[in-house]
Amino acid sequence: MKMILAASALALCATSVAAQTVATPPPVPAAADKPSAPKPPVRHARVRKPVSPAVARVATANRAATQQPSAQAFVNAVQVYPFSEGTIYQVYTAPGAVTDIALQPGENLIAVAAGDTVRWVIGDTTSGAGADKRTHILAKPFASGLATNLVITTDRRSYHLQLTATSRTAMAALSWTYPADQLIALRRAAEQAAAAAPVSEGLTVDNLHFNYAVSGDQPAWRPLRAFDDGRQTFIEFPASIAVGEAPPLFIVGPTGEAELVNYRVRGRYYVVDRIFDAAELRLGTRKQQIVRIDRVVEGRPARKGKRA
Repeated sequence: MKMILAASALALCATSVAAQTVATPPPVPAAADKPSAPKPPVRHARVRKPVSPAVARVATANRAATQQPSAQAFVNAVQVYPFSEGTIYQVYTAPGAVTDIALQPGENLIAVAAGDTVRWVIGDTTSGAGADKRTHILAKPFASGLATNLVITTDRRSYHLQLTATSRTAMAALSWTYPADQLIALRRAAEQAAAAAPVSEGLTVDNLHFNYAVSGDQPAWRPLRAFDDGRQTFIEFPASIAVGEAPPLFIVGPTGEAELVNYRVRGRYYVVDRIFDAAELRLGTRKQQIVRIDRVVEGRPARKGKRA
């Protein structure tokens, strides 16, 4: 009986041990034993440096002064810009092409300067002869995506250009019109026509009277003579009157009072639509210059004027 109980006890113990062995979970490894996951790289935010106000003003001015090619300004393949001092002209180039920058006929080249002379080929040549001789600046980049500036100085003006290299498209040529020169030419033509035109229509030598005496100070604008045709009085000045200050004209009355009179300027002549006995040309304030013009009637001496 004891042996049976002992065997039963041993069997129960073995069963308990086996149950404990099956039911007990494996030990959990410590945190230090776990493999660490790779950490993502730390990205540092890029801090932009503040732009200097002076630099920003320069960039704004350059953008505002840059003139781009326009469809209306092309004459065949030539972009024609109206020239204006201080304008930056945009030029598009390409590695496989040469762009021709043509100056005004008769304009002489002094110097050409480029910002990047390593990756750009810049040269010059001429066409024509005599008054029609024309200078050409030739530009070509080594690769696309390049940019530089170009300054051309001549005996007439300075050109500022911005060169940009594209992959394929290039401007074949560009040139300028010169509105200021055209305005000057028109003004000169008008002045020459006015100088060649008669002072007044219908004037004949037989009807002119030169009985006028010029007296007083000796300024550069002192009249050469005065004369009338019986209806109008003409005061002729030296050619220097065109480049200096012109004096106003006053009619002097019998009692010496001076009255500003209306007159027209025709070239270097004052034209007064009346006949006067005495007049004065006055210029200046503190130290006034006065030139007197008196009509001399035969048998009557010229009146002496009073200085103002």
